[in-house]
Amino acid sequence: MRRTVLFAALGAMTATTLLAPNAGATGGPRWGACPADVRSPTLQCATLQVPLDYRDPGGRKIGLTISRLASTNPEKRRGVLLTNPGGPGGPGLDMPGMLTMPGLPGTLPQNVRDTYDVIGIDPRGVGHSSPVTCDLTKAQLELSNMPYANTPADVVKQAKVAKEEAKQCASSKSAWMLPYVTTANTARDLDQVRKALGEEKISYLGVSYGTYLGAVYTTMFPQRSDRFVLDSNLGSGGYDIEAMHGFARGMQDRFPDFAKYAAAHPEFGLGTKQAQVTAKFFALAARLDRNPIGGIDGSIFRTLTFEHIYLDAQFPQLAKAWQSLDRGVAPVSGLMKYPENLLATRLHVMCGDSSWPRSVGSYQADVAVSRGEYPMIGAGAANIGPCAYWAPPKEPKVRISDRGPSNVLMVQNLRDPATPLSGARDLRRAFGQRARMVTVDQGGHGAYAFAANQCATAVVNDYLATGKRIGQDRFCAAESR
Repeated sequence: MRRTVLFAALGAMTATTLLAPNAGATGGPRWGACPADVRSPTLQCATLQVPLDYRDPGGRKIGLTISRLASTNPEKRRGVLLTNPGGPGGPGLDMPGMLTMPGLPGTLPQNVRDTYDVIGIDPRGVGHSSPVTCDLTKAQLELSNMPYANTPADVVKQAKVAKEEAKQCASSKSAWMLPYVTTANTARDLDQVRKALGEEKISYLGVSYGTYLGAVYTTMFPQRSDRFVLDSNLGSGGYDIEAMHGFARGMQDRFPDFAKYAAAHPEFGLGTKQAQVTAKFFALAARLDRNPIGGIDGSIFRTLTFEHIYLDAQFPQLAKAWQSLDRGVAPVSGLMKYPENLLATRLHVMCGDSSWPRSVGSYQADVAVSRGEYPMIGAGAANIGPCAYWAPPKEPKVRISDRGPSNVLMVQNLRDPATPLSGARDLRRAFGQRARMVTVDQGGHGAYAFAANQCATAVVNDYLATGKRIGQDRFCAAESR
């Protein structure tokens, strides 16, 4: 999931009050002003019409809104760099502006900006591209990630919630789009963008879920793929049940970084050794399971912690929240606030891409195993969700393979909570000789776009600007900050 980091970065951008026109009936996109919530004033926007159902290309159309940061160096311009911030459900119109903000890790250098028109996209179902809804309530939004199950009865209780959410999605005003908001159709949309821009090929930069979207595109359209960079990688199955279970592994991989920080800052009172901080986590979770504080129960506490270990910069805020809860006071900062549309789209894609188990008993068994293996959030990551009550996928899942040009560069942190290294290795194996991977000795979500490891950054920038890809997989050592 690429959510926490993205919205924190976008919030710093300057707002503009512009509206996006439709594409012209003929020719390429009719570029104009962007919607008011697109905060980068340097971007142009347009709306394309794409098929709702690609099996019926002459049938109903939906709007797909895109943005552009045009190259200002026609002599060096190579083509277009399409981008995706993750999610699924993350709005992408602002991403070209975000990638060119001075001073941020992952800012595209001038030679890369000269090489491409950088393209942002609100994927189908998201933001300004025919948005979907599940009419999720505030309570449903707060527990949409990983409701923790301490007992088999908790799974049964969550099954009722999950079934109701699936029902809401299937009966919402956007239910007519429900079967078609999938990764494969979004990849087909990317190819429609390529055609509209008049390009033979596209280059691509995708983060988190955006890595799976990029992998699907370059599998479906290998000869239309130029330079592909995948940052913080899902496994080859995408956002399926294994990816959900992966959160538990990712939490265990990443948490020691926060424990080290908290132990080094005794002013928070969470312990002076990493083991003490870890013990404090379990003590607080158990206490909040019994007696919530200000609406924060054990499940929300675990999710709050998971969300705030995406970035080292969020550690102080998380430590303060723990300190408040330890004193019996609700923290000022709680769960991240996400738009309903983002989480509704996430459900559409997750449930529409993959077949999920339907037996409550199978989730009870998974919860018991995961609680033992990954006690921090395992029993939440393995709990039942709305996909158990979804209609079967409309088409088979795209199988990522090694067929196609050797043009994929993967970059991956060792200790990523949301897309752990195990998933990246799975995707790397699926690509075979098509891919090379840079593994970075650092924690957090985002190895290029939101981190500052000079070794990894240099490899990515050199590939995007020149096409020179590393000859073999590379390891980048940790750097002092």
